[in-house]
Amino acid sequence: MTPASSPSDAAPATRRPTVPRPGTLGTPGTSTATRVLLLGSGELGKEVAIELVRLGVEVVAVDRYAGAPAMAVAARSHVVDMLDPEALRAVLAVERPHVVVPEIEAIATAVLAEVEATGVRVVPTARATRLTMDREGIRRLAAEELGLPTSPYRFTDSLDGLRAAVEDLGLPVVVKPVMSSSGHGQSLVRSADGLEEAWRVAQTGGRAAATGGDAPVRVIVEGFVPFDTEITLLTVRHVDGVTFCEPVGHSQVDGDYRESWQPAALEPQVLAEARRIAEQVTGALGGLGLFGVELFVVGDRVLFSEVSPRPHDTGLVTLVSQDLSEFALHARAVLGLPAPEPLRLGAGSEQAAAASCAVLASGDGVPVFSGVDEALRLPTAQVRLFGKPVVHGHRRVAVALARGADVAQARERARAAAEALHVELH
Repeated sequence: MTPASSPSDAAPATRRPTVPRPGTLGTPGTSTATRVLLLGSGELGKEVAIELVRLGVEVVAVDRYAGAPAMAVAARSHVVDMLDPEALRAVLAVERPHVVVPEIEAIATAVLAEVEATGVRVVPTARATRLTMDREGIRRLAAEELGLPTSPYRFTDSLDGLRAAVEDLGLPVVVKPVMSSSGHGQSLVRSADGLEEAWRVAQTGGRAAATGGDAPVRVIVEGFVPFDTEITLLTVRHVDGVTFCEPVGHSQVDGDYRESWQPAALEPQVLAEARRIAEQVTGALGGLGLFGVELFVVGDRVLFSEVSPRPHDTGLVTLVSQDLSEFALHARAVLGLPAPEPLRLGAGSEQAAAASCAVLASGDGVPVFSGVDEALRLPTAQVRLFGKPVVHGHRRVAVALARGADVAQARERARAAAEALHVELH
Protein backbone atom coordinates (compact mmCIF):
# COMPACT_ATOMS: atom_id res chain seq x y z
CA MET A 1 0.00 0.00 0.00
CA THR A 2 1.18 3.51 -0.77
CA PRO A 3 1.22 5.74 2.32
CA ALA A 4 -1.18 8.65 2.69
CA SER A 5 -0.20 11.22 0.09
CA SER A 6 -1.00 14.51 -1.48
CA PRO A 7 -2.75 14.38 -4.87
CA SER A 8 0.52 15.15 -6.66
CA ASP A 9 2.05 11.89 -5.33
CA ALA A 10 -0.70 9.64 -6.63
CA ALA A 11 -1.14 7.58 -9.77
CA PRO A 12 -0.85 9.27 -13.18
CA ALA A 13 -4.00 10.88 -14.52
CA THR A 14 -3.72 9.35 -17.99
CA ARG A 15 -6.08 6.41 -17.48
CA ARG A 16 -9.52 6.73 -18.97
CA PRO A 17 -12.30 7.26 -16.41
CA THR A 18 -15.16 5.73 -18.38
CA VAL A 19 -17.30 3.27 -16.44
CA PRO A 20 -16.45 -0.32 -17.47
CA ARG A 21 -18.98 -2.42 -19.35
CA PRO A 22 -21.55 -4.15 -17.10
CA GLY A 23 -20.11 -7.33 -15.63
CA THR A 24 -16.54 -6.41 -16.60
CA LEU A 25 -13.82 -5.79 -14.00
CA GLY A 26 -10.13 -5.16 -14.61
CA THR A 27 -6.93 -5.97 -12.76
CA PRO A 28 -5.57 -3.62 -10.07
CA GLY A 29 -2.33 -1.80 -10.83
CA THR A 30 -2.73 -2.12 -14.61
CA SER A 31 -4.29 -0.01 -17.33
CA THR A 32 -7.38 -2.22 -17.13
CA ALA A 33 -8.03 -1.51 -13.44
CA THR A 34 -11.51 -0.68 -12.22
CA ARG A 35 -10.94 2.21 -9.79
CA VAL A 36 -13.27 3.10 -6.93
CA LEU A 37 -12.64 6.24 -4.89
CA LEU A 38 -13.91 6.09 -1.30
CA LEU A 39 -14.72 9.48 0.15
CA GLY A 40 -14.56 8.68 3.84
CA SER A 41 -12.45 5.79 5.09
CA GLY A 42 -13.74 4.84 8.55
CA GLU A 43 -14.69 1.41 9.83
CA LEU A 44 -17.65 1.05 7.46
CA GLY A 45 -15.58 2.20 4.51
CA LYS A 46 -12.93 -0.35 5.47
CA GLU A 47 -15.42 -3.21 5.17
CA VAL A 48 -16.59 -1.86 1.80
CA ALA A 49 -12.98 -1.65 0.65
CA ILE A 50 -12.36 -5.26 1.69
CA GLU A 51 -15.32 -6.44 -0.39
CA LEU A 52 -14.24 -4.35 -3.40
CA VAL A 53 -10.69 -5.69 -3.21
CA ARG A 54 -12.10 -9.23 -3.18
CA LEU A 55 -13.65 -8.40 -6.56
CA GLY A 56 -10.33 -7.19 -7.95
CA VAL A 57 -11.10 -3.48 -7.68
CA GLU A 58 -8.36 -0.88 -7.26
CA VAL A 59 -9.52 1.08 -4.20
CA VAL A 60 -8.38 4.61 -3.40
CA ALA A 61 -9.20 5.80 0.13
CA VAL A 62 -9.70 9.46 1.03
CA ASP A 63 -10.23 10.95 4.48
CA ARG A 64 -9.41 14.05 6.49
CA TYR A 65 -6.81 12.26 8.63
CA ALA A 66 -3.94 9.86 7.97
CA GLY A 67 -4.26 6.21 8.91
CA ALA A 68 -8.04 6.02 8.57
CA PRO A 69 -9.16 2.36 8.73
CA ALA A 70 -9.86 1.85 5.00
CA MET A 71 -6.41 3.19 4.13
CA ALA A 72 -4.95 -0.08 5.46
CA VAL A 73 -6.79 -1.92 2.68
CA ALA A 74 -6.61 0.54 -0.22
CA ALA A 75 -4.07 0.64 -3.03
CA ARG A 76 -3.50 4.37 -2.42
CA SER A 77 -4.77 7.02 -0.05
CA HIS A 78 -5.11 10.79 0.24
CA VAL A 79 -5.59 13.07 3.22
CA VAL A 80 -7.75 16.07 2.29
CA ASP A 81 -10.59 18.20 3.62
CA MET A 82 -13.47 16.79 1.59
CA LEU A 83 -15.53 19.93 2.25
CA ASP A 84 -12.88 21.89 0.31
CA PRO A 85 -14.03 21.85 -3.34
CA GLU A 86 -10.57 22.50 -4.78
CA ALA A 87 -8.92 19.79 -2.70
CA LEU A 88 -11.60 17.32 -3.75
CA ARG A 89 -11.29 18.30 -7.42
CA ALA A 90 -7.52 17.77 -7.23
CA VAL A 91 -7.91 14.18 -5.98
CA LEU A 92 -10.53 13.41 -8.62
CA ALA A 93 -8.35 14.86 -11.38
CA VAL A 94 -5.36 12.74 -10.37
CA GLU A 95 -7.16 9.46 -9.69
CA ARG A 96 -9.77 9.58 -12.47
CA PRO A 97 -12.01 6.99 -10.79
CA HIS A 98 -14.69 4.99 -12.54
CA VAL A 99 -16.90 5.04 -9.43
CA VAL A 100 -17.01 7.51 -6.52
CA VAL A 101 -18.45 6.11 -3.28
CA PRO A 102 -19.23 8.70 -0.58
CA GLU A 103 -18.93 7.00 2.82
CA ILE A 104 -19.58 10.09 4.95
CA GLU A 105 -21.85 13.13 4.68
CA ALA A 106 -19.21 15.90 5.01
CA ILE A 107 -18.40 16.29 1.31
CA ALA A 108 -18.54 19.20 -1.13
CA THR A 109 -21.52 17.76 -2.99
CA ALA A 110 -21.37 20.32 -5.82
CA VAL A 111 -18.11 18.67 -6.91
CA LEU A 112 -19.85 15.29 -7.00
CA ALA A 113 -22.41 16.73 -9.39
CA GLU A 114 -19.59 18.01 -11.60
CA VAL A 115 -17.84 14.66 -11.79
CA GLU A 116 -21.12 12.82 -12.33
CA ALA A 117 -21.79 15.04 -15.34
CA THR A 118 -18.58 13.70 -16.94
CA GLY A 119 -19.92 10.13 -16.87
CA VAL A 120 -18.36 8.93 -13.62
CA ARG A 121 -20.78 6.93 -11.45
CA VAL A 122 -21.45 8.62 -8.11
CA VAL A 123 -23.05 6.28 -5.56
CA PRO A 124 -25.97 6.31 -5.39
CA THR A 125 -26.19 9.69 -7.19
CA ALA A 126 -24.84 13.17 -6.54
CA ARG A 127 -28.38 14.38 -5.84
CA ALA A 128 -29.04 11.62 -3.32
CA THR A 129 -25.78 12.41 -1.53
CA ARG A 130 -26.71 16.08 -1.32
CA LEU A 131 -30.24 15.41 -0.05
CA THR A 132 -29.26 12.87 2.58
CA MET A 133 -26.37 14.85 4.07
CA ASP A 134 -28.96 17.42 5.16
CA ARG A 135 -31.86 16.30 7.37
CA GLU A 136 -34.00 19.09 5.97
CA GLY A 137 -33.58 17.87 2.42
CA ILE A 138 -34.44 14.25 3.10
CA ARG A 139 -37.29 15.03 5.53
CA ARG A 140 -38.97 17.39 3.07
CA LEU A 141 -38.55 14.82 0.29
CA ALA A 142 -40.06 12.03 2.39
CA ALA A 143 -42.87 13.91 4.14
CA GLU A 144 -43.77 16.73 1.80
CA GLU A 145 -43.07 15.28 -1.66
CA LEU A 146 -43.66 11.57 -1.11
CA GLY A 147 -46.27 11.90 1.64
CA LEU A 148 -44.62 9.31 3.88
CA PRO A 149 -45.60 9.23 7.56
CA THR A 150 -43.00 10.83 9.86
CA SER A 151 -42.81 12.37 13.32
CA PRO A 152 -44.05 15.99 13.47
CA TYR A 153 -41.19 18.45 12.86
CA ARG A 154 -40.10 22.04 12.38
CA PHE A 155 -36.86 23.61 11.12
CA THR A 156 -35.29 26.71 12.59
CA ASP A 157 -32.04 28.65 12.73
CA SER A 158 -32.62 30.62 15.95
CA LEU A 159 -33.26 30.02 19.64
CA ASP A 160 -36.51 31.97 19.34
CA GLY A 161 -37.51 29.70 16.48
CA LEU A 162 -36.74 26.68 18.66
CA ARG A 163 -39.04 28.03 21.37
CA ALA A 164 -41.77 28.65 18.78
CA ALA A 165 -41.37 25.09 17.44
CA VAL A 166 -41.86 23.71 20.94
CA GLU A 167 -45.02 25.81 21.29
CA ASP A 168 -46.34 24.09 18.16
CA LEU A 169 -45.12 20.55 18.85
CA GLY A 170 -45.25 20.33 22.62
CA LEU A 171 -42.71 18.56 24.81
CA PRO A 172 -40.69 16.43 24.75
CA VAL A 173 -38.82 17.16 21.52
CA VAL A 174 -35.61 15.96 19.92
CA VAL A 175 -33.31 18.72 18.65
CA LYS A 176 -30.69 17.84 16.02
CA PRO A 177 -28.46 19.85 13.68
CA VAL A 178 -29.64 19.32 10.12
CA MET A 179 -26.08 18.23 9.29
CA SER A 180 -24.52 15.83 11.80
CA SER A 181 -23.94 12.13 12.38
CA SER A 182 -23.51 9.61 15.20
CA GLY A 183 -25.64 11.67 17.55
CA HIS A 184 -23.36 14.71 17.54
CA GLY A 185 -25.26 17.84 18.55
CA GLN A 186 -28.45 15.94 19.44
CA SER A 187 -30.56 16.49 22.56
CA LEU A 188 -33.80 15.17 24.01
CA VAL A 189 -35.58 18.10 25.66
CA ARG A 190 -38.21 17.28 28.27
CA SER A 191 -38.76 20.76 29.75
CA ALA A 192 -38.54 24.36 28.58
CA ASP A 193 -35.56 24.85 30.90
CA GLY A 194 -33.48 22.64 28.61
CA LEU A 195 -33.98 24.58 25.37
CA GLU A 196 -31.01 26.92 25.70
CA GLU A 197 -28.66 24.03 26.43
CA ALA A 198 -30.08 22.03 23.50
CA TRP A 199 -29.49 25.02 21.24
CA ARG A 200 -25.90 25.34 22.48
CA VAL A 201 -25.22 21.63 21.96
CA ALA A 202 -26.60 21.80 18.41
CA GLN A 203 -24.50 24.86 17.59
CA THR A 204 -21.27 23.20 18.73
CA GLY A 205 -21.98 19.65 17.59
CA GLY A 206 -23.36 20.20 14.09
CA ARG A 207 -21.13 19.59 11.10
CA ALA A 208 -21.48 23.16 9.86
CA ALA A 209 -19.93 24.39 13.11
CA ALA A 210 -16.68 22.65 12.21
CA THR A 211 -16.31 24.70 9.03
CA GLY A 212 -15.92 27.92 10.98
CA GLY A 213 -18.92 29.68 9.46
CA ASP A 214 -20.60 32.56 11.27
CA ALA A 215 -24.18 31.62 10.42
CA PRO A 216 -26.17 29.73 13.08
CA VAL A 217 -26.40 25.96 12.68
CA ARG A 218 -29.88 25.11 11.40
CA VAL A 219 -31.74 22.48 13.42
CA ILE A 220 -34.65 20.10 13.08
CA VAL A 221 -37.05 19.97 16.02
CA GLU A 222 -38.97 16.68 16.13
CA GLY A 223 -41.91 15.77 18.29
CA PHE A 224 -40.82 12.80 20.38
CA VAL A 225 -42.35 9.53 19.17
CA PRO A 226 -42.97 6.89 21.89
CA PHE A 227 -42.14 4.07 19.48
CA ASP A 228 -42.35 0.36 20.23
CA THR A 229 -39.19 -0.40 18.32
CA GLU A 230 -36.71 1.30 16.02
CA ILE A 231 -35.34 -0.61 13.04
CA THR A 232 -32.99 -0.25 10.13
CA LEU A 233 -34.21 -1.78 6.88
CA LEU A 234 -31.15 -2.34 4.70
CA THR A 235 -32.38 -1.82 1.15
CA VAL A 236 -30.28 -2.60 -1.93
CA ARG A 237 -30.95 -1.03 -5.30
CA HIS A 238 -28.99 -3.00 -7.90
CA VAL A 239 -28.93 -3.80 -11.57
CA ASP A 240 -31.60 -6.49 -11.22
CA GLY A 241 -34.01 -4.62 -8.94
CA VAL A 242 -34.46 -4.10 -5.20
CA THR A 243 -33.38 -6.47 -2.42
CA PHE A 244 -34.18 -6.23 1.29
CA CYS A 245 -32.24 -7.65 4.20
CA GLU A 246 -34.16 -8.86 7.22
CA PRO A 247 -34.94 -5.93 9.53
CA VAL A 248 -32.26 -4.91 12.01
CA GLY A 249 -33.30 -3.86 15.51
CA HIS A 250 -31.04 -1.45 17.36
CA SER A 251 -30.56 0.64 20.45
CA GLN A 252 -28.97 4.08 20.65
CA VAL A 253 -27.50 6.29 23.35
CA ASP A 254 -27.61 10.04 22.65
CA GLY A 255 -28.43 9.27 19.04
CA ASP A 256 -25.42 6.97 18.54
CA TYR A 257 -25.61 3.22 17.84
CA ARG A 258 -24.68 0.88 20.69
CA GLU A 259 -26.25 -2.50 19.85
CA SER A 260 -28.01 -4.10 16.90
CA TRP A 261 -29.62 -7.46 16.25
CA GLN A 262 -31.15 -9.42 13.42
CA PRO A 263 -33.85 -10.36 12.76
CA ALA A 264 -36.03 -7.77 14.44
CA ALA A 265 -39.44 -9.35 15.03
CA LEU A 266 -42.15 -7.60 12.98
CA GLU A 267 -45.70 -8.59 12.13
CA PRO A 268 -46.06 -9.42 8.41
CA GLN A 269 -48.18 -6.34 7.66
CA VAL A 270 -45.68 -4.09 9.48
CA LEU A 271 -42.78 -5.57 7.53
CA ALA A 272 -44.68 -5.06 4.27
CA GLU A 273 -45.30 -1.39 5.15
CA ALA A 274 -41.64 -0.92 6.12
CA ARG A 275 -40.56 -2.31 2.77
CA ARG A 276 -43.06 -0.09 0.94
CA ILE A 277 -41.70 3.03 2.62
CA ALA A 278 -38.08 1.99 2.07
CA GLU A 279 -38.63 1.23 -1.60
CA GLN A 280 -40.47 4.51 -2.14
CA VAL A 281 -37.84 6.73 -0.52
CA THR A 282 -34.85 4.96 -2.07
CA GLY A 283 -36.59 4.98 -5.44
CA ALA A 284 -37.03 8.75 -5.18
CA LEU A 285 -33.33 9.12 -4.40
CA GLY A 286 -32.38 6.84 -7.28
CA GLY A 287 -29.07 5.25 -8.21
CA LEU A 288 -27.44 2.01 -7.15
CA GLY A 289 -26.18 0.88 -3.78
CA LEU A 290 -27.25 -0.09 -0.29
CA PHE A 291 -29.35 2.31 1.78
CA GLY A 292 -29.87 2.20 5.53
CA VAL A 293 -33.50 3.25 6.04
CA GLU A 294 -34.31 4.05 9.68
CA LEU A 295 -37.92 3.57 10.75
CA PHE A 296 -40.02 3.80 13.91
CA VAL A 297 -42.65 1.14 14.59
CA VAL A 298 -45.61 2.36 16.65
CA GLY A 299 -48.17 -0.40 17.02
CA ASP A 300 -49.06 -1.36 13.46
CA ARG A 301 -47.83 1.99 12.07
CA VAL A 302 -44.44 2.61 10.49
CA LEU A 303 -42.88 6.10 10.49
CA PHE A 304 -39.95 7.16 8.33
CA SER A 305 -37.05 8.64 10.30
CA GLU A 306 -33.87 8.95 8.22
CA VAL A 307 -31.96 7.29 5.40
CA SER A 308 -28.24 6.87 4.74
CA PRO A 309 -27.22 6.15 1.12
CA ARG A 310 -24.50 3.75 2.25
CA PRO A 311 -23.95 0.87 4.69
CA HIS A 312 -25.25 1.64 8.15
CA ASP A 313 -23.44 1.20 11.47
CA THR A 314 -26.33 -0.88 12.83
CA GLY A 315 -25.77 -3.20 9.85
CA LEU A 316 -22.42 -4.35 11.25
CA VAL A 317 -24.44 -7.30 12.57
CA THR A 318 -24.69 -8.58 8.99
CA LEU A 319 -21.01 -9.54 9.16
CA VAL A 320 -22.19 -12.66 11.04
CA SER A 321 -25.90 -12.87 10.25
CA GLN A 322 -25.90 -13.19 6.44
CA ASP A 323 -23.91 -14.95 3.74
CA LEU A 324 -23.59 -11.55 2.02
CA SER A 325 -23.01 -8.71 4.49
CA GLU A 326 -24.34 -5.21 3.86
CA PHE A 327 -20.83 -4.34 2.67
CA ALA A 328 -20.70 -7.18 0.14
CA LEU A 329 -24.15 -6.19 -1.14
CA HIS A 330 -23.08 -2.54 -1.44
CA ALA A 331 -19.90 -3.47 -3.32
CA ARG A 332 -21.85 -5.55 -5.82
CA ALA A 333 -24.49 -2.89 -6.35
CA VAL A 334 -22.09 0.01 -6.88
CA LEU A 335 -20.21 -2.00 -9.51
CA GLY A 336 -23.41 -2.64 -11.45
CA LEU A 337 -23.59 -6.29 -10.41
CA PRO A 338 -26.60 -8.26 -9.13
CA ALA A 339 -27.13 -8.33 -5.36
CA PRO A 340 -29.51 -11.22 -4.59
CA GLU A 341 -31.42 -11.60 -1.36
CA PRO A 342 -28.90 -12.70 1.28
CA LEU A 343 -29.23 -16.04 3.02
CA ARG A 344 -29.68 -15.76 6.79
CA LEU A 345 -27.01 -17.90 8.40
CA GLY A 346 -28.17 -20.38 11.00
CA ALA A 347 -31.87 -20.13 10.17
CA GLY A 348 -33.76 -22.95 11.86
CA SER A 349 -30.77 -23.89 14.03
CA GLU A 350 -29.36 -23.04 17.45
CA GLN A 351 -27.67 -20.01 15.87
CA ALA A 352 -30.73 -18.46 14.27
CA ALA A 353 -30.13 -14.87 15.43
CA ALA A 354 -27.17 -12.50 15.54
CA ALA A 355 -26.17 -9.36 17.41
CA SER A 356 -23.51 -6.69 17.53
CA CYS A 357 -22.27 -4.56 20.43
CA ALA A 358 -20.11 -1.47 19.95
CA VAL A 359 -16.89 -1.01 21.92
CA LEU A 360 -16.05 2.58 22.81
CA ALA A 361 -13.01 4.42 24.11
CA SER A 362 -12.87 7.79 25.84
CA GLY A 363 -9.88 10.08 26.23
CA ASP A 364 -6.84 10.83 24.10
CA GLY A 365 -4.31 8.41 22.69
CA VAL A 366 -3.68 5.34 20.55
CA PRO A 367 -6.01 2.43 21.37
CA VAL A 368 -4.46 -0.83 22.54
CA PHE A 369 -6.75 -3.83 23.10
CA SER A 370 -6.41 -6.54 25.72
CA GLY A 371 -8.78 -9.38 26.47
CA VAL A 372 -9.13 -10.27 22.79
CA ASP A 373 -8.43 -13.91 23.69
CA GLU A 374 -11.13 -13.90 26.35
CA ALA A 375 -13.64 -12.32 23.98
CA LEU A 376 -12.98 -14.97 21.35
CA ARG A 377 -13.37 -17.83 23.83
CA LEU A 378 -17.04 -16.98 24.20
CA PRO A 379 -19.46 -19.12 22.13
CA THR A 380 -19.84 -17.90 18.53
CA ALA A 381 -18.06 -14.59 19.30
CA GLN A 382 -16.18 -12.58 16.71
CA VAL A 383 -14.57 -9.14 16.99
CA ARG A 384 -13.62 -6.45 14.52
CA LEU A 385 -10.97 -3.99 15.67
CA PHE A 386 -11.38 -0.94 13.48
CA GLY A 387 -7.74 0.18 13.40
CA LYS A 388 -8.43 3.83 14.16
CA PRO A 389 -5.04 5.45 14.67
CA VAL A 390 -5.97 7.70 17.59
CA VAL A 391 -8.86 8.61 19.86
CA HIS A 392 -9.74 12.16 20.83
CA GLY A 393 -12.84 12.31 23.01
CA HIS A 394 -15.38 9.52 22.60
CA ARG A 395 -15.12 7.07 19.66
CA ARG A 396 -16.21 3.62 18.61
CA VAL A 397 -13.05 1.57 18.16
CA ALA A 398 -14.32 -2.00 17.73
CA VAL A 399 -17.43 -4.14 17.56
CA ALA A 400 -18.23 -7.52 19.11
CA LEU A 401 -20.43 -9.94 17.18
CA ALA A 402 -22.17 -13.15 18.17
CA ARG A 403 -24.89 -15.59 17.24
CA GLY A 404 -27.50 -17.33 19.38
CA ALA A 405 -30.63 -19.44 19.38
CA ASP A 406 -32.63 -16.22 19.62
CA VAL A 407 -32.04 -12.48 19.77
CA ALA A 408 -31.80 -12.43 23.56
CA GLN A 409 -29.00 -15.01 23.62
CA ALA A 410 -27.17 -13.38 20.70
CA ARG A 411 -27.26 -9.99 22.43
CA GLU A 412 -26.07 -11.49 25.71
CA ARG A 413 -23.10 -13.12 23.97
CA ALA A 414 -22.20 -9.99 21.99
CA ARG A 415 -22.31 -7.87 25.16
CA ALA A 416 -20.12 -10.36 27.01
CA ALA A 417 -17.57 -10.30 24.20
CA ALA A 418 -17.57 -6.50 24.20
CA GLU A 419 -17.11 -6.42 27.97
CA ALA A 420 -14.16 -8.80 27.69
CA LEU A 421 -12.32 -6.30 25.49
CA HIS A 422 -10.37 -3.66 27.42
CA VAL A 423 -9.15 -0.55 25.64
CA GLU A 424 -6.19 1.47 26.89
CA LEU A 425 -5.13 4.71 25.25
CA HIS A 426 -1.35 5.08 24.93
